Amino acid sequence: MLPLPVRRGPTVSVLAYQGMSVFEMGIVTEVFGLPRPEFDLPWYRLTVCAEHDGPVRVIGGANLYTPHGLEDFAAAETVIVPGVPDVTAVPSPDLVAALRLARRRGARIMSICSGAFALAEASLLDGRRATTHWRYAELLSRRYPAVQVDPNVLYIDDDNVLTSAGSAAGLDLCLHVIRQDFGAAIANAVARRLVIQPHRDGGQAQFIEAPMSTAPDDDRVAQSMAWALEHLAAPLTVETLARQAHMSTRTYLRHFARSTGTTPIRWLIDQRVQASLVLLETTSTPIEEIAKAIGFDTLVTYRHHFGRAMRTSPSAYRRAFHTRV
Repeated sequence: MLPLPVRRGPTVSVLAYQGMSVFEMGIVTEVFGLPRPEFDLPWYRLTVCAEHDGPVRVIGGANLYTPHGLEDFAAAETVIVPGVPDVTAVPSPDLVAALRLARRRGARIMSICSGAFALAEASLLDGRRATTHWRYAELLSRRYPAVQVDPNVLYIDDDNVLTSAGSAAGLDLCLHVIRQDFGAAIANAVARRLVIQPHRDGGQAQFIEAPMSTAPDDDRVAQSMAWALEHLAAPLTVETLARQAHMSTRTYLRHFARSTGTTPIRWLIDQRVQASLVLLETTSTPIEEIAKAIGFDTLVTYRHHFGRAMRTSPSAYRRAFHTRV
């Protein structure tokens, strides 16, 4: 009897560079490199690569060694640049050539944080929406005017060229990739193992400018928010939430904005959209029923707010992320 063929998972490469922080590489290693025997599927095969032979000195004085160079880097199905050594310097011609070669081969190209500068230097972001850490966004836009830089999102996926904001947003982007490759159930399981939120929309803001208040009244706001999450299907209003917090409507609005950086209604809409994701991913419930179950008055209203938050329709989202049986 012939042996069964070995199932091989998708290949991923990540670039190591002199002076790097290992946090971003650690994100990639944890998500794509750690074995996942709990899943009955061929997991990713990760390769750590470097531009040059010899040790790669990382922050903290440690040295990293890898036998894999730019040829292996460009050969993977998903190619990740976790950062660049210096955002004011021009990425090396060898790295640029490797990125262009990978793209010509049909690879998915990703960057985390300042890695977007390498993708831009390789002209892979020309005419595309892209993001990077907010502190680098103006520089990226000024140096590469052909790139449509959006500094206000966590990550962007533009035709298999993916960019993310600060380091932690790289986790959101990696989970997005798993959702594309293996479906929502697997991505959610990985998120649970990482003890992070299963899904943060790429269009979510990078940060909230309003400071988080520590005033005692915030406890009442938090309690009203927790109560609202248990009653999303109900016709909730600001007045309803204010009563739960034992505040006047005006006082509640002021404390809510100080605590969250947004309004109660905006927060409620976002929570309802997020609550609908698991229903779209794991059930065959008609979308109109899902809209009612999470508190939207009409299907039209639900579709409008879903499109604003997720940049797609509920039907398209379900087709992309419904759990595979």
